[in-house]
Amino acid sequence: MSFSKVQCIQATPLETTTINVETDISNGLHSFCIVGLPTKAVEEAQDRIAAAVKNTGFTSPKQKNQKVVVSLAPASLKKEGTSFDLAIALGYLKATGAIEFKEDKSIFVGELSLDGSLQPIRGVLPMAREAVKEGFKKIFVPRSNAAEAAFVKNIEVYGAESLFEVITHINKKEDIEFNPPKSIAVQPITPLMYEKVLYKNTFSDIRGQETAKRALEIAAAGRHNIAMHGPPGAGKTLLAKALASILPKLSEEQVFETTSLHSIAGTLPPGSLITEPPFRAPHHTSSPAAVVGGGSHPRPGEITLAHNGVLFLDEFPEFDRRIIESLREPIEEGVIAISRSQGKVSFPANFLLVAAFNPCPCGYFGSEKSECSCTAHDINRYRKKLSGPIIDRIDLWCTVDAVPHRKLSGQNKNTGKDKSALSRIKRARLKQEKRFSDQKGCLTNKDMNTRNINLKAGLSERAEETLILSAEKMGLTARTYHRIIKVARTIADLEESEEIKESHILEALQYRPALNTFL
Repeated sequence: MSFSKVQCIQATPLETTTINVETDISNGLHSFCIVGLPTKAVEEAQDRIAAAVKNTGFTSPKQKNQKVVVSLAPASLKKEGTSFDLAIALGYLKATGAIEFKEDKSIFVGELSLDGSLQPIRGVLPMAREAVKEGFKKIFVPRSNAAEAAFVKNIEVYGAESLFEVITHINKKEDIEFNPPKSIAVQPITPLMYEKVLYKNTFSDIRGQETAKRALEIAAAGRHNIAMHGPPGAGKTLLAKALASILPKLSEEQVFETTSLHSIAGTLPPGSLITEPPFRAPHHTSSPAAVVGGGSHPRPGEITLAHNGVLFLDEFPEFDRRIIESLREPIEEGVIAISRSQGKVSFPANFLLVAAFNPCPCGYFGSEKSECSCTAHDINRYRKKLSGPIIDRIDLWCTVDAVPHRKLSGQNKNTGKDKSALSRIKRARLKQEKRFSDQKGCLTNKDMNTRNINLKAGLSERAEETLILSAEKMGLTARTYHRIIKVARTIADLEESEEIKESHILEALQYRPALNTFL
């Protein structure tokens, strides 16, 4: 045989696609050519494969005078990464007649080392899910990726250490231990695991700050964006990081969606599932491409890795102005669209934004305890970093004042507060899930559009009249008007009220005046 066809899968942030690896061998001077829009990493596979084949016990392609053409179809799709190595090596050996196998319902993915061992690759979870959708029955992956692939049902997962193990198994020449990992003890990766190592704090451990805790509870229940401002050391960062302790776990579909994104991005530890909302906290010196995504070959940024979770931006006004302004569309639409000369790509970016900042560069503007050292120009420049459209898109604004020292000492009386807040938030989320069960793409109160607000909000007449009078007096925009209704709906859900009452509107309005203090 001089022709073979083997199936592989490519997983990118944009899509997961089945790739047909076709190999043709003909007489002629030695050449090894890979076609089908391969990137540099794919083109270099010919050298890795030649060494791996030789060190596995077969004749290297470079030792023969023959023309080898490997086609990765569809040819119109750019091929990236090193996951094609295993399929290309098997396709070559099958085309030369060195091995024989019939695996029409199998997928082969993995990177080959020069000694023939298989190295871990990115995106195995979405690859396995795509294989099931396409009707494949087996998937062969590197051993270290097997646990990740095993989370997918209705497909047999085979984890191999080397090219030799795969060949021995499919060639049926000798028996070796090669069992699919059907039952694996996996330790899920969650934000709280990092909290235990890095921060060692939960919501219950924070003394005082009852107003801020209430605002964060509302934000968690309806996935509303929130901004906290106050002097240095007041606890803004601590509050934001402890938010993980009151966030409900992800749904099954969200677990696979979030884990797939992190698997493709290479931020997922082997054999882990992200079962709780991810918590991403990029530094304020991060580049726009690192936070928003982009590059010559667009890659997802921090806002995409925070999908279905929390994006915490500490020292918010210190971020690059382009980063702050680029948050407008993701906050509204839940996706980020990146346009380059090669085309336009869209990444998911439905996150809960938590912003924290000081009232001025030194942090003590308006403080009664410390004198502000900033000039009027410094304060004006600092405040102008936040534009009106960005301010308008944040639902909750909360002032975090310094906690009196007496409250910091003594016995902690907040034990169990996380559990009670989490139970209220879960009940509120359940009410929202039932309310929007017929609305595609609307999962929480934050996601309500104007039509949903009119049909689903349940605003009482007195509450509506109070809101109209307050909006006229405060000069609220139409966007802010609707956002107050969304926040009030969440407050009502926390109290298990079927309609939005006047007290709910009044509480929602309390989170706007703090904005005037900052401006």
